[in-house]
Amino acid sequence: MTRCVIAEDELLLQEELVKLLGEVWPDLEIVAACDDGGSALDAIASYRPEVAFLDIRMPGLSGLEVASSVLAAGLRTEIVFVTAYDQYALDAFDRGAVDYLLKPIGRERLAATVARLRDRLARGVADTTQLAALLARLQSVAPPAPRAQPLVWLTASRGVETRLILVDDVAYFQSDSKYTVVMTAEGESLLRKPIRDLLEVLDPAMFRQVHRSTIVNLRAVAGVTRDDSGKGVIRLRNRPETLTVSQPFMALFRHM
Repeated sequence: MTRCVIAEDELLLQEELVKLLGEVWPDLEIVAACDDGGSALDAIASYRPEVAFLDIRMPGLSGLEVASSVLAAGLRTEIVFVTAYDQYALDAFDRGAVDYLLKPIGRERLAATVARLRDRLARGVADTTQLAALLARLQSVAPPAPRAQPLVWLTASRGVETRLILVDDVAYFQSDSKYTVVMTAEGESLLRKPIRDLLEVLDPAMFRQVHRSTIVNLRAVAGVTRDDSGKGVIRLRNRPETLTVSQPFMALFRHM
């Protein structure tokens, strides 16, 4: 059975894509439906699916960044991008051989895409060169996604105390059930905001997701090493513990 990962941050659109895929590709196994790029990358690395449908713009890692990391990790996954109408994207797609779907997704277009995917999978064709060329075009012409001003301060709790923490002083954030641990040189505090929401308000130039449950402040990183399995280990400047970088996320550090 063909395995598939879906990444779409709008729940209704995600559910609609799952429903339509069930109609046009009934023997497809959807092993994960994710609402952010980090979770999608983690799912692709874990399940090694034959197909992934990636929204181009998602919280945290974009669909383009997820696809780039999939390529860099050597994972053989057919990528289909899902996008709202962006002329820059459509022009780039029309010059390549990588599939895309426009929102709202039409059943006929999806069926045609599925037919091409099934043909490529049956023939064992996976043209990573075409995907790499498309990603280079898209990343060179894509306008930056609009973002709010990066978060400067946050309010977190430590026991019965409420603390005002300067974001620059945070070494890393780590998901802990329904809370997020905020770790500074002084110790940990708890924040009632999920990792997914933090990715939308942190400065992407300074805070990088290294695992589906961990965001690190690059200013706090003393060094990154890679082990034999391809995973990374981060040493911190002002904390004794180390942080694990999931193997697919290591591609995001290649320019450091």
